[in-house]
Amino acid sequence: MGTPRVLMSVTMVTGFRRCIPFAAILLVATAVSAHAVDEIQVYNAEIAKVGQWTFQLHNNYAFIGRKEPDFPGGLIPNHALNGTGEWAWGITDWWEMGFYTPYAVDQELTPYSNAAKIRQLFVIPNAAEREFFYGVNFEFSYAMPQFSETRWNMEIRPIVGWRKNDYEFIINPIVDLGFGQNGGAEFVPAARFARNLGENLAVGVEYYTDLGPLQRWLPFNEQQHNIYAVVDFKIGRFDVNAGVGYGLTPGSDRLMYKMIIGTDLTESVSDKSNEGSKTLRRPESRLSGSFRP
Repeated sequence: MGTPRVLMSVTMVTGFRRCIPFAAILLVATAVSAHAVDEIQVYNAEIAKVGQWTFQLHNNYAFIGRKEPDFPGGLIPNHALNGTGEWAWGITDWWEMGFYTPYAVDQELTPYSNAAKIRQLFVIPNAAEREFFYGVNFEFSYAMPQFSETRWNMEIRPIVGWRKNDYEFIINPIVDLGFGQNGGAEFVPAARFARNLGENLAVGVEYYTDLGPLQRWLPFNEQQHNIYAVVDFKIGRFDVNAGVGYGLTPGSDRLMYKMIIGTDLTESVSDKSNEGSKTLRRPESRLSGSFRP
């Protein structure tokens, strides 16, 4: 009788240890983790050349936004400008690292810094030349109190896309995690459908949502659903993505504007990765603006 009891105890302890990581995840996901959005973008799995630095400036402005903060002490979205600078470096033909400096200006024209974020992006090589492409991005951030209920946050962003001739469809089923007492796990998927109209011009539709906690979505009227009409074009060495967004639910900002301006900082670097740009385009095109890898 002693041996079976010992084996049962060992099995229970082993099972308990295996459950600890899952319990931790469930604990994190017990609340909503509200935060300001400085990057409105669909990633497309294209990355900087090996050894190359790129820079993007993101900005979005709520012409008609929500008039209450997402949490006590948070920024009021209405008439607020959110943005970030983003530096990226190509490490290999499948790995890119990025660094962010988020900021905001509220409706009283008071500026705020939101500390910093870093990300690690892993993709299938030569995504620009593939009909089917994929990747995953991990983003880690330290947030200030006006921007998030939790100081430490993480974004997990899978990337799945299809390209055929001049058309492209991409989905990013994003999960945002906040760690700590007010932490949570939110499902915030995004998608893009676009058409290339020429070497340096593309138009499309992007869809951004915030459905609420993973374990129990918010009622539809409280969810965020924003649809953007977007255009991509090139001015000299700068790639531009601009869009106007409309909120479809009472929980959404009603009228938004966004713009992303990007450029290569080390154009002379030889590369083992894709030569093309970072936006929707055919392999011979030179559009590289907004749609971050």
